[in-house]
Amino acid sequence: MKNLSYLVVGIIFGIIMYKSEAISWFRIQEMFRFQSFHMYGIIGVAVILGIVIHLFIKRGTIKDIYGKIISVENKPNTFVASLLGGAIFGLGWAMTGACPGPLYVLLGAGYGVIIIPILSAVIGAYLYGVLRSKLPH
Repeated sequence: MKNLSYLVVGIIFGIIMYKSEAISWFRIQEMFRFQSFHMYGIIGVAVILGIVIHLFIKRGTIKDIYGKIISVENKPNTFVASLLGGAIFGLGWAMTGACPGPLYVLLGAGYGVIIIPILSAVIGAYLYGVLRSKLPH
């Protein structure tokens, strides 16, 4: 039953992504070319919402689906790792026209060619799992 709630939230997320045009390759290219504010507005709202939710998590007022309080570990600042990871993420986003979230929305919207970035993301996640102990964190 709990998996059904994940499915419902995922479907709602997909509808919002589709209707807001956040999955549009043209909108993403406009953003990278600084031609439109549309995507910056969507990302800005997501960042602000993430900050607010993170503050509530740090206060210990948000629980997971099982009723346990969510906690966040303080990690050391790894500027170089963040810079490298952000650059790889940005390059992939610019090349495919989609960040990881909308990949499945694009597939559901009928863009079959997006299966290549999905498979690449799955392979990349698998390789990260294999190499995780050897990478700087």
